[in-house]
Amino acid sequence: MPSRRLLSIDALRGLIILFMLLDHVRETFYLHQQVADPMEVATTDPALFFSRTLAHLCAPLFILLTGLSAFLYGEKQSSRAAASAFLFKRGLFLVVLEFTLVNFAWTLQFPPTVIYLQVIWAIGLSMLALSALLWLPRALLGVLGLVLVAGHNLLDGLHFPVESAMHIPWAVLHDRGWIIFSDMLRLRTSYPVLPWVGVIALGYVIGPWFRGASSSPEQRRRYLCIAGFGSLALFLLLRLVNGYGEKPWAMGETWLQTLMSFFNITKYPPSLLFLALTLGIGLLLLACLERRNDGRLVRTLAVFGAAPMFFYLLHLYVLKLFYIAALAIWGANQGSYFGFDSVLAVWLAALMLAVVLFPPVQWFARLKARRRDVRWLKYL
Repeated sequence: MPSRRLLSIDALRGLIILFMLLDHVRETFYLHQQVADPMEVATTDPALFFSRTLAHLCAPLFILLTGLSAFLYGEKQSSRAAASAFLFKRGLFLVVLEFTLVNFAWTLQFPPTVIYLQVIWAIGLSMLALSALLWLPRALLGVLGLVLVAGHNLLDGLHFPVESAMHIPWAVLHDRGWIIFSDMLRLRTSYPVLPWVGVIALGYVIGPWFRGASSSPEQRRRYLCIAGFGSLALFLLLRLVNGYGEKPWAMGETWLQTLMSFFNITKYPPSLLFLALTLGIGLLLLACLERRNDGRLVRTLAVFGAAPMFFYLLHLYVLKLFYIAALAIWGANQGSYFGFDSVLAVWLAALMLAVVLFPPVQWFARLKARRRDVRWLKYL
């Protein structure tokens, strides 16, 4: 049974896993209605817009919780060097996983002609960075995290041509684009990692809020609420002045279009406004889950959050198999794709899959908790 402290963290991770499942069902069965980044408010169905916006919570909170979990893991180790070594190995494992099993689940190509460097890649590189940065004093690490999150948009206008020696490192760090290795292989840096390193650093910095006797549950919830509401206040302030690092919002033909424009934020790479909104909501959700630590919903969500990598790989391959089966049975009905006719169908399919995937995820979470002597299990 997870501790009261860890249950809320697993539950928040489980909640965003379900949001991720919803978004990946959309990307599998609603691909004929693809969205831009940021989205086109005038031409995007509101139901699709808000479903996609809900999924914006996933990457920031995954990476914030990765930093928080890294701190808590380090507290159990004999030295900071042991925590650093684990982060380095786990980060390297995730990078390799992105290039192999994860990319194959999306493309079904072997050998691949395109490799999409997405969220697992970003988490892996962020863990590699944190394995070095955790040696910094906590205050300095916090300042660095804030600078990366708040200041990276100052670099938005910096680009390097393909022939430049800086093209590849800058594409990895900040400028989403293509890395061409040959006529047979291209890499897409979907998740530039510079701001994500800032997020994982901030997750590590808030770790002491969850450190047993040094922080009571009431005090922890107070810290989470202050940080969460402060982050949302920053979002509102910057959004109202319509400046810095984000596509301006504008009055629409209807109040709904105006609302959509206001919350239309950029994910690749995540703008300061994107992170202020999503992290603010996430911190408040974590405070709520702390308060309801013994509820059935929290315990159910915590099952999904206790085995995140197992769920991630499992759901990608299940979705791909379902799509192949649907295409074989019914054929293409949305241009060259098989797809649903509505966002409601996407939600219903995601709900069905959550129910179907719960038993195997619960089995693996229990195995992972029971067999702590099997070292490789902790990487999943």
